[in-house]
Amino acid sequence: MSKSGMIIAGVMSGTSADGIDVALIQIAESKAHGRRARGHTIGLLGHMHFPYAAKVRAGILAAMNAEQARVAELARLNFLLGELYADAVLATQRRYRVKVDLVGCHGQTLYHQGEGQSFLGRKICTTWQTGEGAVIAARVGVPVVSDFRPADMAAGGKGAPLVPYLDYLWFREARIGRIVQNIGGIANLTAIPAGARTEEVVAFDTGPGNMVIDAVTQELFGKAFDRDGKLAASGEVIQPVLARLLSGAFFRAKPPKTAGREEFGREFVAEFLRSCRGGRKQDVVATATALTARSIAEAVQRYVTTRNSKVNSKVKDPTLSQKTRQGWGALKSVGFREIILSGGGARNATLVGMLAELLAPLGIVVRFSDEFGLPSEAKEAVAFAVLAYETWNQRASNVPSATGAKRGAVLGKISYA
Repeated sequence: MSKSGMIIAGVMSGTSADGIDVALIQIAESKAHGRRARGHTIGLLGHMHFPYAAKVRAGILAAMNAEQARVAELARLNFLLGELYADAVLATQRRYRVKVDLVGCHGQTLYHQGEGQSFLGRKICTTWQTGEGAVIAARVGVPVVSDFRPADMAAGGKGAPLVPYLDYLWFREARIGRIVQNIGGIANLTAIPAGARTEEVVAFDTGPGNMVIDAVTQELFGKAFDRDGKLAASGEVIQPVLARLLSGAFFRAKPPKTAGREEFGREFVAEFLRSCRGGRKQDVVATATALTARSIAEAVQRYVTTRNSKVNSKVKDPTLSQKTRQGWGALKSVGFREIILSGGGARNATLVGMLAELLAPLGIVVRFSDEFGLPSEAKEAVAFAVLAYETWNQRASNVPSATGAKRGAVLGKISYA
């Protein structure tokens, strides 16, 4: 370990399965420039993105959407991703001429079920992030923390969201209430009251981020995504379709809640396209974009701002853990003035414009994580580097008020080199 602190690589590959993000951070006990983390300072050294090869991405998406899958293929994918993650970390080390002391790897989510369902006579929740940590440790030559979500689920949580721990460390402000909104494949928010303690942070998934937009753009235009939101900008929202979608079960469900391809993947997109039949292709993309913007804005209005009685009802909900009710209680007298965007959706000008227009009546201004020294494309990778650091030091780093867990949990499993 460096005399000036521990250097950690965070590795993230999200639900959009577009590739691997690696961020290098340094955490040190010093007064150097950075963000405070339990008496330590976080500094971002650099980050890189590595797109998946087309055949690898196709294999991942097939595994995510499979009703039936061959065990051998899933096992091979686990080891293949371990090799690819290791390659990405080694390349990032070379690019920035540093040697990491630890790796925190989220892995590729194949399945996430935050709500209990009956299975072989028992009600269980489950999650699966693949990418073999032992392979990464052997190739990079340092310990690896991976498989972060199960420990929170074992403590009664939904296993997500986990990024709120970083949101709290990086964006908390003494005088301003902030909402940190990530728009990746799935969109999720973290509400941080002014001067909040960790137990007063509330977070949940708001619905689709780029997942539906990307899927319909690929289907209708043969493009991986709607660059800068130009296709959506040239279309008109099909309002009846949008209204019907927003009345769906996920959007009506109370937080804490999580989403993934199980809710907004292939089957959802197929039904969405059928609903839009007869509309111009640009109108379909515009409607998908509006779905993301509206679902975020409605989540903010219903469950974060104090202008809606649903905030107070959360405090009294006996089905929620004490930690979760405490977090919601902190919102009762708090005003929020900023929403800080990150993720690929932050680069979609049409989506950002829709969101800004919807939130303006609530007095909430749109900002970007880049303004705070945290590039939007690196944020989630940074988060898992920080979580790995806490795990290495045997400290809990879930946020029970966000995940619904009954207690704090030390996250992840350690593979040694």
